[in-house]
Amino acid sequence: MAAYIAALDVGTTTVRCFIIKSCNGSLDIQGSASELVTLINPQPGYFEIEPETLWLQIVRVINGAVKDAQLKPSQITCLTLSTQRCTFLTWNHRTKEYYHNFITWKDLRSDTLVDQWNSGLKLQTMNKISYGLYLITRSKRFLAGSVLKMMNGQVTLRLLYEIENNIRLQQALKQKTARVELLDSWILYKLRSGNGLDCNVEHITDITSCTATGLFDPFTLSWSSMIKLVFGIDVTLLPKIVDNAYKHFGNVHPAALGADWQNTEIPISSSISDQTASIWGSQCFEEGDVKITIGTGAFLNTITGKSCHASIMGLYPLVAWQFKKKISHTLLPNTIFCVEGAAHDMGTVISWAQACGLFTDPFETAAIAESVEDTCDVFFIPAFSGLGPPINDHKATSGFIGITPSTKRAHLVRAVLESIVFRLVQLCETTEKETKYKIKLLRVDGGVSRNNFVCQFLADASGKKVERSQNAESSIMGATYMAGLNYGLWDDLESIRKFRKIDRIFEPDINKYISIKRRISVWNKAIERFGNWY
Repeated sequence: MAAYIAALDVGTTTVRCFIIKSCNGSLDIQGSASELVTLINPQPGYFEIEPETLWLQIVRVINGAVKDAQLKPSQITCLTLSTQRCTFLTWNHRTKEYYHNFITWKDLRSDTLVDQWNSGLKLQTMNKISYGLYLITRSKRFLAGSVLKMMNGQVTLRLLYEIENNIRLQQALKQKTARVELLDSWILYKLRSGNGLDCNVEHITDITSCTATGLFDPFTLSWSSMIKLVFGIDVTLLPKIVDNAYKHFGNVHPAALGADWQNTEIPISSSISDQTASIWGSQCFEEGDVKITIGTGAFLNTITGKSCHASIMGLYPLVAWQFKKKISHTLLPNTIFCVEGAAHDMGTVISWAQACGLFTDPFETAAIAESVEDTCDVFFIPAFSGLGPPINDHKATSGFIGITPSTKRAHLVRAVLESIVFRLVQLCETTEKETKYKIKLLRVDGGVSRNNFVCQFLADASGKKVERSQNAESSIMGATYMAGLNYGLWDDLESIRKFRKIDRIFEPDINKYISIKRRISVWNKAIERFGNWY
């Protein structure tokens, strides 16, 4: 019999739902619906999402996808959820009073706090103690702690900013009526409670959604014991951490999604972060496998197996996925880790260039870039959110350098695309330096990965094969794979491998690799000009 999985993906720019049909050993998209997320910018550097507007969009896209698939809600086999990480709000879930909008991972309101903490006595003392422990134990975990720095992308200081400046939140904390929601925990609450009809449903978040918050300790697999001591944040505000096969995800409440869902019992089979969904969608199941998602930001994830990697160059050790029970007939490894390198400005840069009139459609950019042999020595630094590893300069700024009267529009477009690749090459090289893995193949996904120039230039600049799937919806497929595995549609990871079809493999050109290396060295000098600007 056919099974229909509703895969909901709530990202930074879009809310999407796909109905995936599983039948006779094949997976096909039966229907879909999507809407653009409305990002609110109340002041420079603030990036928010109004929660109830987002909820209405979620309801619309789920119902729209079911309708597009020409199904009834009762025909849906199960639902799976994939969400952006490090986006959060605080509220009173019983009265539905929000103390602020969702504060997204791109928000910079805590910029001053980041500076204060990174130069402050408390963090410096922690760094010194960690280094002392490293000298005694030779544990890389403590060595990583000795260079620990706070970042805007983490939840920690953005939450602390609200606690220190939001009067309504301060009052609610005193009255013990506030709690913190990550995006996944909020959506799970809404779905499971019938949009608040049952306020007593469990307050939960999946482990892959909380692992990048800065509040989570990947070495203990729990909220950090230092949260209260260092930041004064009470752990009881945070949701309970559950694994990706949690047996109590429960069902979608019949009242959550409208009248057509009355008398339905649709199980929620999985909840995962967008990057874990992309890992699964790219089928990076083996130690040493690497995928790069190139969307709003870029995220390079390398599977490190059962080992949690301690980084001193700014890479982030994360839980890739976790199963605490036997799946179907297979006992999968309990916890699998990955290490992540992030560049927060990829699709953002392309959208900015489009808004500036450099092109009218992002699909044009490959042809425009290929219309010139090079950038005529023009370079672009993509740093609207600063520069991550290995530069780790959140005060860096963006801009072109090397413009002359000979510079044409095509040179600028090519410089923008090349800068995206240069940042990805930095992440690859940093990963190889820090880990034991020699990367041979890069599996790419995300909107920017559909750009042939970017993929071929990445292959040439890195000297590695770049593999792109036929199906551009990597996070949707990854969430579907995990849901089907949890539900019992498939027995093991091997059963899933047949679903990935390759669109194209971009082979590196060794001659171009050498010349591009020289250009990257010049681009690194340009970074120095744009560093520590703010």
